Amino acid sequence: MSIWHAGDFPLDGTQDLSPGTLVETLGIEFTEAGPDWVKGRMPVDERTRQYAGVLHGGASVAFAETLASAAGYYTLDPERFACVGMEINANHVRPVSSGKWVYGEARPDNLGRTTQIWSIRITDEQGKLVCVSRCTLAVIAKP
Repeated sequence: MSIWHAGDFPLDGTQDLSPGTLVETLGIEFTEAGPDWVKGRMPVDERTRQYAGVLHGGASVAFAETLASAAGYYTLDPERFACVGMEINANHVRPVSSGKWVYGEARPDNLGRTTQIWSIRITDEQGKLVCVSRCTLAVIAKP
């Protein structure tokens, strides 16, 4: 059973909303979606690495929140509601060198009426865990 309000997660439509946003700046791409998950990828390059030449932890957090927020948004009626981040945490497990990609997957832990909780796992190109994150979203009514 799909959790998406419109039946399917709109991969192309989501990517079309990226120009002029942090999503575009960091090079985040939405790549796949299933009935209750969404996946994406982000490059480790001059936009997302820290001075030591590895993935910046803040970029991982931005990637995680991007996946969770987009997923949360598409579980709602967009005419009536929106999602905004309330809290996010992350455990950084291993570094990723510049020139590589990281891959993320967001899945809901709870889809409540006023809050949503999402778990996000970020892995490297070999599927090894890079970061595990949990993001809480507030569901807000549109005026």
